Amino acid sequence: MFHAIEISALTKDFGNVRAINNLTMNVEGGQVFGLLGPNGSGKSTLMKIIVGLVKPTSGNALIYGKNPQTEPVEVKGLIGYVPEAPRLYEFLTAREYLDFVADLYGVPLEAKKERIEQFLVAFELKGREDELLNGFSMGMKQKVAITSSLLHRPKILILDEPLNGLDPRSAKIVKDLLHELASEGATIIFSTHILEIAQAICDRIAIMYKGSLISEGTMDELKRLAGMQGSSLEELFLKLTGTDDVRAVVEELAK
Repeated sequence: MFHAIEISALTKDFGNVRAINNLTMNVEGGQVFGLLGPNGSGKSTLMKIIVGLVKPTSGNALIYGKNPQTEPVEVKGLIGYVPEAPRLYEFLTAREYLDFVADLYGVPLEAKKERIEQFLVAFELKGREDELLNGFSMGMKQKVAITSSLLHRPKILILDEPLNGLDPRSAKIVKDLLHELASEGATIIFSTHILEIAQAICDRIAIMYKGSLISEGTMDELKRLAGMQGSSLEELFLKLTGTDDVRAVVEELAK
């Protein structure tokens, strides 16, 4: 295995708020790597640093040995990115948008046409490709965003809640495709709040809390570290993040 992503002593402050706190972590190539944590744990900030959209306060994130701050074009060429709330150019049609993104990445003409067609059919968008994106539903826009991240066959996929709004069939396609891409050597960082999905598809899982890495490993390794053999990922997550007092909260709210 090789380290596709190397994160060392990474810190990010937004004013007086520390979003990431001295984080060190490596992600090996050819796997689906789950990034979990409560709201505000630093997951999305970390993803944006890896992509090169946010500059760290200190420390480094290297992607295939390249720094997104000093080699932004090279790094962006390696990465496909779907943010938690994708912003598409809604005055374009789906076809125009996908053409535009593919051209940005230098995808050859025939390959571009073939890949766009494949995704339109797979995601049941065929026949809607010449409609403006501002008339698409949330789930349809998500399909376009996912397609745009894959057109250039990236080595690394950064996916922040990628299944938001997807129908069950499309979600199944995405989950199976991630495993197929990983088997071919791609590296996927997958962030989700749906713990059952993370447990089902991720090869390794990192749990962040208040900007720090509190646990990382396979499901079996996490269970062993937490002394919770036989537990679900939800139970592990709640224990490790100190948020396992759910029942008391529910009883109080129900009074």
